[in-house]
Amino acid sequence: MVDVNPDWSRSLDSFFGPGVSWPTKLALTLLALAGLWLVRRLLVGLVERNGVETERIYRWRKATAWTAGLLSFLCIGLIWFDQFRSLGTFLGLLSAGLAIALKDFISSLAAWLYIVIRAPFDAGDRVEIQGIRGDVIDIRLFKFSLIEIGNWVNADQSTGRVVHIPNSHVILHPLYNYSRGFHYIWHEIPILVTFESDWERAKEILLELVEEEAATFVEAARGTLERASRRYYLQFQHLTPIVYTRIADSGVLLTARHICPPRRRRGIESAIAERLLRRLADEPQIDLAYPTSRFYDHRREGKPGLVPSPTTPDAQG
Repeated sequence: MVDVNPDWSRSLDSFFGPGVSWPTKLALTLLALAGLWLVRRLLVGLVERNGVETERIYRWRKATAWTAGLLSFLCIGLIWFDQFRSLGTFLGLLSAGLAIALKDFISSLAAWLYIVIRAPFDAGDRVEIQGIRGDVIDIRLFKFSLIEIGNWVNADQSTGRVVHIPNSHVILHPLYNYSRGFHYIWHEIPILVTFESDWERAKEILLELVEEEAATFVEAARGTLERASRRYYLQFQHLTPIVYTRIADSGVLLTARHICPPRRRRGIESAIAERLLRRLADEPQIDLAYPTSRFYDHRREGKPGLVPSPTTPDAQG
């Protein structure tokens, strides 16, 4: 049997605190660590045997690992250092460990207070955050839920999926609210007509149709703008529809810009498109442009003043 150096043993006892010898403390430490490891393995095993999804098993492993690490630190301190037995020190270390282990939950709780006090959105609002768009259907302490819109649906309409987003995202990422402030959004409808078309007539028809569809929103939007201007620095000068003209690669691009309620954007665009197709069917001088191939003979189709004469090398060739 090997004797322990009494001077070394006494120095360890004086460092770790009186009352319990260091071999006993070492044994208690190993026992505590083994017990924590065994409890963690049992909890993870129960979750795995219940046949839950892989993501939930992963979260359980992470949570139990953080908790076991925190408890191991506290156990070691309580066993080896008498100073850890002070209630104030213990609570301070406990709160610090919990803050690290539960930082996501704490940040989500703080974000919930921000949502309640500042109200960046409320149930029923249409929002977008981190590329996810939807209508808010529930707000809780740690997360809020959306009915998703868009995604594989090529419009601002529901996919039927419920998306749960941690409240902390509201603080960490930009939040877009379709429903607060101005209550209206700007929408654009592009129409491409051929170069040979009477684009001015097409522009008149498009503007007329957009004005008729958006007329009911303009006056309501003016009142909303006045109220929103008291809170936000808004500088909208013109709320009436307008059509912009641009020369594109394969025709003249006419873009109608108008305001509309966020949830009616697809219906308004569909109504304008149907009425426009009926009107253009009666306009022989207007054709819609689309990807196509054609042979252009400049001598027959070009402007008279720019057509090469028969004596020029281009005309002879």
